[in-house]
Formats: sequence, C-alpha cells, structure tokens
Amino acid sequence: MVKVALWVPLEAVPGKEAEVERFLNDGLPLVQQEAGTTAWFALRLGPSRFGIFDAFPDEASRDAHLAGKVAAALIARAPDLFVGAPPIQKIEVLAAKLP
Repeated sequence: MVKVALWVPLEAVPGKEAEVERFLNDGLPLVQQEAGTTAWFALRLGPSRFGIFDAFPDEASRDAHLAGKVAAALIARAPDLFVGAPPIQKIEVLAAKLP
C-alpha cells in the first residue's frame, strides 16, 4: 500500500524538450533498483511541460528515494534542462489502486 508520494512538475528549457524526455526515460532503470519505490511515472504534460510522480509505502522509503541517484541526477541536471529549480512536492496518498 502507498501512503506518501512526490509530485515534481518540470518545464523544459526551450529547445531541450527531447533531452528532457531522454533524461526521464534514463531514470527508469535507476528507480527499478529502489525496493521502496512502489510506483514511478515520468510524464509529458505538453510540448515543454513534464512531470514525475512517484509513490511509497512510508516516509523512510520516500526519504531514501530523495537521497538516491535519480534525485541527485535531477538536481545536477536542473540548471541545464529546466526553467527554474524543480519544485519537489511531498504529498499524501489518500487512496490508490495498484496491480
């Protein structure tokens, strides 16, 4: 069961949309190694708008993800790929249906 999540809206720097898409796709293998990450989605919301949504069973798993490789890569690449610093929003999951 998931109880907590993260929502990270992203706006690509003009001309970097394809690079952002590749960057997000490249994050999947890293997230698959995280035992505590129950669900992870890299999303395209429009021509230059992207997002990341991930869900966790508890705070410890979410904290481990935030201290992991994907979060580190996001922060490191942010100045090159995104308009402004990505706002990493901690959210609470009220209900969910997972396989």
